[in-house]
Amino acid sequence: MTTSKQEYRLQNLSCASCAAKFEKNVKAIPSVQDAQVNFGASKITVVGDISVTQIEEAGAFDGIKVSQSQTRTLEKSTPFYQKKENILAGISLLFVILGYVMQSLRGEEDIMTIGLFVIAIIVGGVGIFKTGFRNLARLEFDMKTLMTIAIIGAAIIGEWEEAAVVVFLFAVSEALEAYSMDKARQSIRQLMDIAPPTATIKRAHGEHYHEMELPTEEIQIDDILIVKPGQKIAMDGIVVSGLSAVNQAAITGESIPVNKTIGDEVYAGTLNEEGALEVRVTKHVEDTTIAKIVHLVEEAQAEKAPSQQFVDRFAKYYTPAIMLVALLVAIVPPLFVGDWQHWIYQGLAVLVVGCPCALVVSTPVAIVTAIGNAARQGVLIKGGIHLEQLGHIDVIAFDKTGTLTEGQPAVTDIITALSEDEVLQQVAAVEKQSQHPLAKAIVKALHERELLELTPTDFQSVTGKGAYAVVEGQTIYVGSLKWIASLVAVDDEMQEQVQLLQTQGKTVVAVARNDQFIGVIGIADQVRQESKHVLQSLKVKHTVMLTGDAQPTAYAIAKSLNMTDVRANLLPQDKLAAIKELRTTFGAVAMVGDGVNDAPALATANIGIAMGGAGTDAALETADIALMGDDLTKLPYTMALSRKTLTIIKENITFALILKLIALLLVIPGWLTLWIAIFADMGATLLVVFNSLRLMKARNGE
Repeated sequence: MTTSKQEYRLQNLSCASCAAKFEKNVKAIPSVQDAQVNFGASKITVVGDISVTQIEEAGAFDGIKVSQSQTRTLEKSTPFYQKKENILAGISLLFVILGYVMQSLRGEEDIMTIGLFVIAIIVGGVGIFKTGFRNLARLEFDMKTLMTIAIIGAAIIGEWEEAAVVVFLFAVSEALEAYSMDKARQSIRQLMDIAPPTATIKRAHGEHYHEMELPTEEIQIDDILIVKPGQKIAMDGIVVSGLSAVNQAAITGESIPVNKTIGDEVYAGTLNEEGALEVRVTKHVEDTTIAKIVHLVEEAQAEKAPSQQFVDRFAKYYTPAIMLVALLVAIVPPLFVGDWQHWIYQGLAVLVVGCPCALVVSTPVAIVTAIGNAARQGVLIKGGIHLEQLGHIDVIAFDKTGTLTEGQPAVTDIITALSEDEVLQQVAAVEKQSQHPLAKAIVKALHERELLELTPTDFQSVTGKGAYAVVEGQTIYVGSLKWIASLVAVDDEMQEQVQLLQTQGKTVVAVARNDQFIGVIGIADQVRQESKHVLQSLKVKHTVMLTGDAQPTAYAIAKSLNMTDVRANLLPQDKLAAIKELRTTFGAVAMVGDGVNDAPALATANIGIAMGGAGTDAALETADIALMGDDLTKLPYTMALSRKTLTIIKENITFALILKLIALLLVIPGWLTLWIAIFADMGATLLVVFNSLRLMKARNGE
């Protein structure tokens, strides 16, 4: 029998404990092998044979609505005042007020007063009681079960007024918690809404093309996408016609538009700003870069961080312990001092205050918010565990080429007694026949100086040494100093200049004309402008460069960046060994590389951080964190976000426990009331959620 795995999107998933219960209910269905609820992303993954109706029945206790993951469901945003539970809370408040009015007129023992409070309890608590009684029958204890016991107990001992107010306050806290979680989930919903659901495409029919608007799910590979100025690009593809600037902020976090012309790659969800483009579609809608990012972010939000695993284990033992304490408070003191009604009431209040809601939600809401925020900033973090661990990292290893440097060689020095421009023109004339990166750097320098290209004749390449050609009637030799020195005399002063350039990590190209040495050109991979500032901003104890380059180059760049360690002449397996050694010496290590040739080292490091994740499958697959826009400045932001998340998680757990502890201590003098209990529970939960929402505001550089 084949086992199908399906993803479904959920609406109305209100709280973390509800998510756990919903998951348990779905797992209990006989045809289901496994189920996993992703509370942060409001999704469930089910392994087995099941219908949407069955899943909705499993979530009926929380009013959960289910839709297929692949279908785009436009979630109607129901205004706060139109939600059924909020309307019932409002009606409940009205009867509470009428009850107080009647109490002031006819006294608290009057049948009319009690009747109004009972109506307030029934109207406001109908949802609580349905779930609470069902849970009691199954001996399952969550917040609604505890509330049901507390309200029934309060009614039995005649505390009608308190029971009615507690029902109203609980309804308010549930509504506010649902609103807050919805805000936390907005970051992922914004990502999902980036790419348009439909697009205009041009499809061949015989000899003619027909334009049509189709849902993105129906667009095929090789269809031609027509993108007008100001439109969002709906699919990944290659530009086949047109020239435009495209804002890729949605994918890479960079707001500066990128010029796109024929042959360039474009991504779904990016904004075409100026010209019209025709794009050949290269991926189905579910395989686009933005779809992969959304999927990876949702997976990351589902993965439990270490602190969340601890809280889950703690809550497992915490709830039964609180119930035992409540029972002891209700029974033990009256055995010695009497006043059973007062102490039973205190026990009921302990039940309410002890609910673990705030504790259970303290970590996931912070993780969900931080990972969603990072994705909007162009940083893909593939799990809460990586987000937490990054905050503890004190050692970061960097690949050099393409990470700390631009990855493109550039001309830095021209040393000659003649005109620099003249020498550059003659050398470029020889080098433009070559595909070598150094030759490309020289030709690029010619174009940057806007110099005229000269035409060579009789070009000859000398393997491993250089090349020569006739330029404007003169033979120009370009190559290694050793080869040029074997052809013409090179004075001692020039030898010293060459040595100086080499100690600075530059590659030297020597030049001779006819039988005369005329100068050298220094070429180096340029250090990124932001590299030095980024390394200073990281606030880590140890920074290491791992590179395959020669030692002089590596040491020169490491020195200019004030790095604490440098390892040169490394092959991929050597980088792997270096990471293992660093882990042994320092503990947790992060590695920053390009995600392709650094894959083994990235996988071995505690945290692998890939540069340039946009469109790079290797980076998305290998790394724990991907900087989507190839932007090194996102690294300090990510580390700051990680540290801030750790701080907020610690604050959340502390807030939740201290508030509950204070409320529980009120039992000793007998001052704890149901009002205080519900305020302590509601206050702790809301404090935790709103504190976590501060992570939505974290920006680059903060």
